[in-house]
Amino acid sequence: GLLRSDSIPEVGEDVAATVGMAETLSEEEQDELRKELAKVEEEIQTLSQVLAAKEKHLAEIKRKLGINSLQELRQNITKSWQDVTSTTAYKKTSETLSQAGQKASAAFSSVGSVITKKFEDVRNSPTFKSFEEKVESLKSKVGGSRPAGGDFGEVLNSAANASATETIAEQTQEETH
Repeated sequence: GLLRSDSIPEVGEDVAATVGMAETLSEEEQDELRKELAKVEEEIQTLSQVLAAKEKHLAEIKRKLGINSLQELRQNITKSWQDVTSTTAYKKTSETLSQAGQKASAAFSSVGSVITKKFEDVRNSPTFKSFEEKVESLKSKVGGSRPAGGDFGEVLNSAANASATETIAEQTQEETH
């Protein structure tokens, strides 16, 4: 053949070494190679023109169908996302994250249980019981005839009401004197 396998220099080869090869080709072989070079360049030019014409035709068809760049972008993104979600790596990662989420949820649930238990422990502690008894005692002194019991909020409300009642009684006494 006209082309030898060693006639094309590899990347990094010395250019001076390849010049020597051209000298070893006969004049006739060089003419044939030049003709083939021109022919390949012409084919490349023709293919570029055909490609440009096809791209123009494609754009015209899309315009007639009402397909614009934004719609194409959406379709490409959707297809890319589908491609990604169908990969084994994505599926494994998704499963791992799902399991991690379930474990985190279970951990938060157990933390909530621990906190609830701690509040129960505090409420049942002797210190809290003593505090609760003192509040009950204060409530019975301030509130008067109401029965003992109720929650802490009720105790505070009753103490506030008693304080307001005392203030009004004092103002009334001052006005009458």
